[in-house]
Amino acid sequence: MTRNLCNVLALAIGVTTAMMTPVTATGKASSSKPGGLPEATWQKLPRWRGFNLLEKFHKDWSNGPFVETDFQWISEFGFNFVRLPMDYRTWIKDGDWRKLNEDVLKEIDQAVEWGRQYGIHVCINFHRAPGYTVASPKETKSLWTDPEAQEVCAMHWAAFARRYQGIPNRNLSFNLFNEPSGVDEETHAKVVKIVTDAIRREDPDRLIICDGVGYGGQASEELIPLKVAQSTRGYSPFHLTHYKASWVGDNTSWPVPTWPVYQGMSDFLYGTDIPDAGKHKTPLVLKCRIEQEAELGIKVHIVSGKSTLVIRADGKEIYRKDFICGPGEGEWKEAVYKKEWDVYQNIFDKVYTAKIPAGTREIVVENAEGDWMIFSEIRIKPFPGAPGGEAVLNPTSVGWGTKQGTFTILSDGTLESPDPKPRYDRRNLRDDTLQPFVDIAAKGVGVHVGEWGSYNHTPHDVTLRWMEDCLKNWQEAGFGWALWNFRGSFGILDSGRKDTDYEEFRGHQLDRKMLDLLQAY
Repeated sequence: MTRNLCNVLALAIGVTTAMMTPVTATGKASSSKPGGLPEATWQKLPRWRGFNLLEKFHKDWSNGPFVETDFQWISEFGFNFVRLPMDYRTWIKDGDWRKLNEDVLKEIDQAVEWGRQYGIHVCINFHRAPGYTVASPKETKSLWTDPEAQEVCAMHWAAFARRYQGIPNRNLSFNLFNEPSGVDEETHAKVVKIVTDAIRREDPDRLIICDGVGYGGQASEELIPLKVAQSTRGYSPFHLTHYKASWVGDNTSWPVPTWPVYQGMSDFLYGTDIPDAGKHKTPLVLKCRIEQEAELGIKVHIVSGKSTLVIRADGKEIYRKDFICGPGEGEWKEAVYKKEWDVYQNIFDKVYTAKIPAGTREIVVENAEGDWMIFSEIRIKPFPGAPGGEAVLNPTSVGWGTKQGTFTILSDGTLESPDPKPRYDRRNLRDDTLQPFVDIAAKGVGVHVGEWGSYNHTPHDVTLRWMEDCLKNWQEAGFGWALWNFRGSFGILDSGRKDTDYEEFRGHQLDRKMLDLLQAY
């Protein structure tokens, strides 16, 4: 296809001829030196280390030009990579996804130029691509199934390929779609091919990186023939990285994260109706010394379908409660219908109490029959040795599949686990989340960790211990990484953590401990 024909086709679909040549922020082609950046190929990515910059992350609330000091400081701190997760709606005209706004595209040009100027590789990512996003609101047409969405998405990426044609891969890469989900590997690979073909018609050698399916967590053999590198994530365990994150959904029952994660009381009580009930259904057993009559309060958070809560003291049933969920008003706080399972999973957030006889040495709590339920807290009072005379027991093992166990309530009201070994630690991070990408790297595919980090509500000391284990694993694997984010709630500047001693840095609050840790790896 000739260049003139490309121009004609571009004009026909609403792309201006100003996008046909590689440009810098001044509108001129850049021929400057790359500033010592390493070479990059799809078979072998450098161990880039850096940050995500969010200036065009969302049309409605994070939509402005990039900031030069970010590039300057990232370079000064010794890092060489930025990823730009962007919302395509920020650069279209009047909501028409076929018309691109040259003024906004020049703001992206500026970021590419600052990358060249400060010796930082720039990775352009469509966090919201035409037809797909993990954010809200969802796209009206699906990139995975809709031909028009596929055509328009390919058109956008082709425009970017023309715009930055010839800029070396050591300076610039394209990261196609953020965290693909709701799509199988084969379908995902077919759509990736449509887009990569469009890019390579304009810039045959452009370095392309694809997130794994399953929100970036699954390495894909289907992508190898397409000659693209792959990107994964560092958000495991999720209850640690996204503790109290408002966009996650209901997480009010999550316990305060620890690292490593030790075997603790699970927040689930499984009934007889769940799949593999024999594998999951175990009662919660609390060994104790209740010397005087006490009250046990259990805060029921969510009930799925129906469940029967039973409490026994030394083998004698002292409490039974049937929960049956449905629509409308009830004793629940909110009725929640799950269409995918055709069941109500209602939110209760309500305390139910039972009298514990004096002299009790064992308390058993179970879901005798039904589906499942989640509780967020158990309180026993009076409990003279505990602070305030009340034992407060919180689950520390959250999420599906963790069996209940037998625990001892110590004289100070805390729980003693029967298993002192960590349930989840650096080894689990490596084996469960990293190994599939180590395996695919061994087949000649470049790998990078495109996003990772811990939200600012996770205790700072926990965050740093977890981060160091992640960094050690990635260093051993030879993988680079990009923290989410630079300035903000996951980052090293202005994160808003309440348990951090900040250092003043040019008008910003710097988390020096986190910076030192990142610089060490």
